[in-house]
Amino acid sequence: MITSCFKSFGAIIMRNLISELLTRLAEKEEESKEFVAQMEALEIVVTAMLHRMEHSDQQAIRSSLEEALSNVRPSDAVTCHDANLLKQNLTRLLNNPCI
Repeated sequence: MITSCFKSFGAIIMRNLISELLTRLAEKEEESKEFVAQMEALEIVVTAMLHRMEHSDQQAIRSSLEEALSNVRPSDAVTCHDANLLKQNLTRLLNNPCI
């Protein structure tokens, strides 16, 4: 009898843990969707602002960003993968044909 109580109790704990895990995963997915939407909105705003600038101002911003990119190095806080992602995304934005 005691053994079956422990098995039932263990099953309840397991179900609760799985339920909690699924809830947390759903929350993380929602946060991720919000973050992506924010980044896409920011990209649109920055692109629109650059598009309205004079060509010389655009070039000055490009030069400054390219110089900053050349100084990005992996460190304890920034992995090589993260540094490459940053470079790829900034390069994509700088080479946007709308700018």
